[in-house]
Amino acid sequence: MTQKAVCAAANLRHEGGMTQTNPPLFAFLIAFGTGGLLTLMVLFNGQLAAHGTAMFASWTAHGTGTIAALVFLLILQRRKRSPIIGQAPVWSFLGGASGALTVVLTSVTVNTALALSGTLALGLVGQVGFGLVADRFGLFGLPRRRPTLHDLGALALICGGSLLIIFSGGSA
Repeated sequence: MTQKAVCAAANLRHEGGMTQTNPPLFAFLIAFGTGGLLTLMVLFNGQLAAHGTAMFASWTAHGTGTIAALVFLLILQRRKRSPIIGQAPVWSFLGGASGALTVVLTSVTVNTALALSGTLALGLVGQVGFGLVADRFGLFGLPRRRPTLHDLGALALICGGSLLIIFSGGSA
């Protein structure tokens, strides 16, 4: 057995009937960084909504993203690398609509008593909860997986922490 195969076998663990590998530290750092960027995005969109409207904040965010994507595609095209084009499932195009709605709603709620931390906390509860439902029913081509006690415990802790953030925020 090669050293690479031994390392891969050592990283395997058995959890909930599925074999998984431990993600590398770099993946955790990327996830932590994107969480920070999400916080900044919600803050900036809230500021745009406070000085304009939630729709203006959504249009600004998505317009900026469209311009950035077009520049990126032009750079790729100049390098003569053709992007991978295939048949995407119809549901994959709903990301833009749900993203626009998310920007509008977070832009409104960040300017209420929930503030930035409460808005993000409730967003996290929704993401984890929907992720468990998607796993359970095999949505979006995911393998069907029953939530474990570990998953439900994590969701309970996230809900509890979110409630603490929301209800103790006014006393500071």
